[in-house]
Amino acid sequence: MAGNYYNELQTNEQHQLIIHLIYNKRLKEALAMLSQYLHDSADWEMHQKLEQIQTSYSYMLQYMQQGVEDPARKKLYLKLLASAMEIADQSHIDKLTSISIDYYHILRMGLRSFPFESLKNCRLTLEAYIDNLAVANILPKTPNEEANQVRKQHEETLKKLFEGTWTNTFWSVEDESEAAMFINSKHITTNDASLFVSAVTLSLMECFDIKKMMWLFDAYTHPIAQINQRALVGIMFIIHLYTDCLDFYPEIAARLSLLNENETFGKEMNRAYIQWLRCQETEKIDKKMREEIIPEMLKKANMRGFRYGIEESEEENDDQNPDWKNPKQSDLENKLREMSELQIEGADVYMSTFSQLKSYPFFKTLSNWFYPFDKQHSAIIKEFNDNNQDDSIIDLVLDSGFFCDSDKYSLCFTMMHIPKSQREMMLSQLSEQQMEEFSDKHTGESLKKASQQPEIICNQYLHSLYRFFKVYPRKREFPPIFDGYVSLHKYPVLRETLLKPEYLMQLGNYYFSKEHPKEAAEVYMEVIGLVGGNADLFQKIGYCRQKEKNYDLAIDAYLKADMIKPDNVWTNRHLGTCYRLTRAYAKATEYYRKVEAVQPENHSILFHIGSCLAELQRYEEALNYFFKLDFIETNCVRAWRAIAWCSFVEGKHKQAIKYYEKAIEKSPLWQDFLNAGHVFWCMGKINKAIEMYSEAKTLCANQPLFLELFHENRVQLVKQGVNEDDIPLMLDLL
Repeated sequence: MAGNYYNELQTNEQHQLIIHLIYNKRLKEALAMLSQYLHDSADWEMHQKLEQIQTSYSYMLQYMQQGVEDPARKKLYLKLLASAMEIADQSHIDKLTSISIDYYHILRMGLRSFPFESLKNCRLTLEAYIDNLAVANILPKTPNEEANQVRKQHEETLKKLFEGTWTNTFWSVEDESEAAMFINSKHITTNDASLFVSAVTLSLMECFDIKKMMWLFDAYTHPIAQINQRALVGIMFIIHLYTDCLDFYPEIAARLSLLNENETFGKEMNRAYIQWLRCQETEKIDKKMREEIIPEMLKKANMRGFRYGIEESEEENDDQNPDWKNPKQSDLENKLREMSELQIEGADVYMSTFSQLKSYPFFKTLSNWFYPFDKQHSAIIKEFNDNNQDDSIIDLVLDSGFFCDSDKYSLCFTMMHIPKSQREMMLSQLSEQQMEEFSDKHTGESLKKASQQPEIICNQYLHSLYRFFKVYPRKREFPPIFDGYVSLHKYPVLRETLLKPEYLMQLGNYYFSKEHPKEAAEVYMEVIGLVGGNADLFQKIGYCRQKEKNYDLAIDAYLKADMIKPDNVWTNRHLGTCYRLTRAYAKATEYYRKVEAVQPENHSILFHIGSCLAELQRYEEALNYFFKLDFIETNCVRAWRAIAWCSFVEGKHKQAIKYYEKAIEKSPLWQDFLNAGHVFWCMGKINKAIEMYSEAKTLCANQPLFLELFHENRVQLVKQGVNEDDIPLMLDLL
């Protein structure tokens, strides 16, 4: 086993190196390594293909050396790169099939011994399903048993179809033709065709095949939304996984260019892209649901934010422009509204609930994770076929777009384990009005119609995929498609599709709303590069940069917003904050005073102006602001501390002690005792100073921090008449 693991690791490393060389267009080195990689392969066809590539490339280099002009040279070179990559991928999979214990390779090994039924045979069998089921249901003897047997045979064929398609690395011309017939067959059910789309997508995730990729583009043009939306997701995933090699296939760019002629494609791709990004928020949503919807939030004081007796404000941490928000609501209302909006926008709010319900036998079959919900499935129909009122209500839920297909199966299996009597009791708890609403024909039709919208189908398919890639027991054997950074709009092959101002604004606003400031700012900058910017856009960029703590870039954006929309209170306040945080206190004061002119009794602005003046050592002016704040705000402890410190620095010791004592009485901090100690020492009251210092040292859990702040204040102590040589003695007295 250890030997196999080592061989597998070595095989993977060699393959990755070859692919890296091909992606970087170092074809000569790649071909040399590929020749060594194939030395133990018995597949003469791959050896022959490699020799053809080497010969063609050798001739191409000779013609170039001789100065021969060849307009087809670029096209041939791309084809050689693509062919080399395909040989590397095929040989890599063949090697792993002999040594790997991954399910994919175990299946491939098994299919060597028991050849997979051809795609044609599967198609013919599946085309006959509806007729066979209809016949079984009218047979005079035990129709349910006959029909169930037909269903099980149908499901077994689907399993073979899925496994055979998934493990088929490269389609032949015949496979390609059969796949086209499959997707265009009028006798194949939508569910069966949808499963085939997922199987092709999963196969491409294992190994890129241009024939399968072009087939996905064809499937996207299918008139049935369930099929074309799955194909859209597949296209999106494969472009993300193989963006480095798509340039080798000019036919992909040509097909995308054709699709771009229809505006619908770009809209749907952008919408699916944002839905995919939204799936990556699922863990955050789970945490929010568990931890944040509570009546009170505990906050810890930032002890390092308390300098010289003047506290720093954290208000800028969440201070969006009110012009971007809805009217003010209470915190609880905002949280409830947020959860409601999450559901409306399609966020995955059920993952934490249903991820625990994937251990039923149904989910042991890989293909079942991808099969659309079907009441006719043999595992479902035996339980939900009585047409009772409670089952009809369950049917209504299952027909809606509330849950993804995977969760619908989980819901059914869970309900099966609840006795009928308990089910009825649960439903009896519903009020008469609720029962009427659930049973109302129009409600049911409305929910069902909504669930058939392309955006709902796509979103719920992504939720089903999320469960597979996050919960499936062998999930580590599949690409982590829902992890890591996704940037479809940056991929060259999709620039024509997604790099449009209206799509980028949707993307930027999504990032902004989900608190991804770096990504939001980058997207907004791309919008500005395309169509220029307005004040709101520069404000949002500034806000994002401020959230990143990149204050210089924030200032730059805010200044541009100020040029377009001058004297905006929100912009001026944020300019003041950014200048203050970069210690440009004079500039900060300038912008804060612009805000003060409009909002003369804004408590935060008064405090910040006073703080900036104190930092500029303009203590008398600062005191005026702090006294004003103390006058208009009841029990303003932060104003008391600031007054005390400025009074101390100005030598007004009695006034300083008065306000430190008020702060200590109301809301004591260890820094209050420390600073009060300074004042008493300067007043010559040594014992009182020692008392204050001792209390400060006791309350401060971080002794190095106590000493650091004490020494920061030694300049003021000496300035106030304390002998510098006495400072270490005072510390020893403590």
